[in-house]
Amino acid sequence: MLNKKILVTGGAGFLGSHLCERLLDRGDEVLCVDNLFTGTKQNIMHLLQNPRFEFMRHDVTFPLYVEVDEIYNLACPASPVHYQFDPVQTTKTSVMGAINMLGLAKRVKAKILQASTSEVYGDPEIHPQVESYKGSVNPIGIRACYDEGKRCAETLFFDYQRQHNLNIKVMRIFNTYGPRMHPNDGRVVSNFIIQALRGEDITIYGDGSQTRSFCYVDDLIDGMIALMDSKDGFYGPVNIGNPHEFSMLELAKNVLELTDSTSKLVFLPLPQDDPKQRQPDITLAKKELNFSPKVQLREGLEKTIAYFKGLQ
Repeated sequence: MLNKKILVTGGAGFLGSHLCERLLDRGDEVLCVDNLFTGTKQNIMHLLQNPRFEFMRHDVTFPLYVEVDEIYNLACPASPVHYQFDPVQTTKTSVMGAINMLGLAKRVKAKILQASTSEVYGDPEIHPQVESYKGSVNPIGIRACYDEGKRCAETLFFDYQRQHNLNIKVMRIFNTYGPRMHPNDGRVVSNFIIQALRGEDITIYGDGSQTRSFCYVDDLIDGMIALMDSKDGFYGPVNIGNPHEFSMLELAKNVLELTDSTSKLVFLPLPQDDPKQRQPDITLAKKELNFSPKVQLREGLEKTIAYFKGLQ
């Protein structure tokens, strides 16, 4: 088969840069689009010499006119620090970005994947979360710009599928970590690692008993590509993440041990609408995509710590 031309929006971000790299490795042509609000050229610097890679600075809230075979729509700030900085722009990126990319997919008859999020489940009342769960989201809270923006994007994807017979794929991403995470994005893995490396207090919100399931970036990209390449007619949504659950306290202790840090643990109040539990049910991903995460937490943390050490 001829090499595909693939558009990755948000391609200079944490996940996007890893995806671009992987697509180039298998021989595809990649057009990386990013407005560099949270993405950075540093993440893709090593790809710029590749003749099959092209970078375009562009904001997806404006239409884009290009010829491509597949679209991965990853553009959107994904951490509370960044998406709450300009909540209106966050919602616009999710909603207008989806409309513009779906319009492009319709025009050029491209297959299109939406990077949705476990945040569509809100603070879940069922555990672990299955795709059929409708969620428990506060539509007027400080996280709603992201949660509801992503929910609306899913709505648009399925309406485009029904109305225009578009070949869509929707994945719900659970907590992912690894090299190229933004150092100041306020996410727990990067927070803990940077605090530990600097010998600062490690800040734990609540009593540390709230849980997350951490998926290493290489596993997540495996799942994303498997979904794009899955059979026509399988649209999702499908959970992609690692079902192994860890408390914040366990994570902090692992980071302290692996960094050999003398940092102390300090406990602060929980932020508004912060979910107490996050764990994907990946039964559907296993069945349809043969997806199963391989990288264990300690191995993934070692690689992520090595990356952040290089930035110090």
